[in-house]
Amino acid sequence: MLAGSVVLSCRERYNRGMTASSSSHMPVSLSRFLTSQDCPAEMSRLIHSLSDAALNIAAHIAQIGLSSTQMGAATGDMNSDGDQQKQLDVIADEHVLLAAQQSDAVSFYYSEERDEAIACTDGAPYLLACDPLDGSSNIENNLTIGTIFSISEMADSLPQGRHQRAAGFFAYGPQTTLILSCGRGVYAFAPDRQGDWQMLNWQIKIPPSSSEFAINASNQRHWPQHITSYMNACLAGIDGGGAQNYNMRWLGSLVGDAFRIFRRGGIFLYPEDSRAGYQQGRLRIIYEAYPIAFLVEQAGGRATDGLRDILDIPAQTLHQRIPLIFGSADEVDKLARLTQMDKQ
Repeated sequence: MLAGSVVLSCRERYNRGMTASSSSHMPVSLSRFLTSQDCPAEMSRLIHSLSDAALNIAAHIAQIGLSSTQMGAATGDMNSDGDQQKQLDVIADEHVLLAAQQSDAVSFYYSEERDEAIACTDGAPYLLACDPLDGSSNIENNLTIGTIFSISEMADSLPQGRHQRAAGFFAYGPQTTLILSCGRGVYAFAPDRQGDWQMLNWQIKIPPSSSEFAINASNQRHWPQHITSYMNACLAGIDGGGAQNYNMRWLGSLVGDAFRIFRRGGIFLYPEDSRAGYQQGRLRIIYEAYPIAFLVEQAGGRATDGLRDILDIPAQTLHQRIPLIFGSADEVDKLARLTQMDKQ
């Protein structure tokens, strides 16, 4: 009886807290936020449609590992980049494509999982680029994975960084969260019990300096000199004459590492290296680097390929790869100085 009464008491306190919070502080819904941002009706429809798709994807993720599902299993197919597709990659891509089609706001859909752009609504004002399931190697490990998206104007045959009008990602972790910018700052949302997206009490600002870095250190022997120099300085810390000591964080999920940097700062490094297929970088500019860079700049950080701002680099092919360095501006600038010296 005691255990049951304790559980019941906890539930009652939680529900009372939810009621009190609701009465004293009216949450800002995603709809209300989009209205306040003066988003065009087509863009609002698309973001709502993507948010519905994310809830469906999150529901599929919650079923991973059950005997009736095989969503973490490989399909036997390769995606456009030669990566092994998993069943959940395909499911996520289908949900995002359906969202694009149902919104009537997307003329073409560009996906990591498809070889070519998919025509959606003739004459619609936007291009949608998406990595439907970032971090899919972590599907069965119960780590944060996500959906990254970019909404651009119909100005070119391919989406371009400075033509983005909104970007964001859905993080599927302990809490399903939307990180979103419509060009006026970056905000976070989460679904309530009814599945309605509400703004979190968190205005996202990346601090200019930080003492954390995220990089796959197992590739150190392949790095260019400027990356090695920067990392050696971080690792040496105060003992090496630096201003501070650093901690390393690495999830192997772009969304997961980005979420942490949006929360508390840091620098993420996925540079080019000497391995075959990595000389031009590994991440894709249209549906990974562009949207993350858009969010980072809106949050006061920097995103570069080591020297150039990501949003100023033209996309020339659908699956073009690029180095990606982003996060706290002071750290990104420090690396840029080393990169410039290395390339002289």
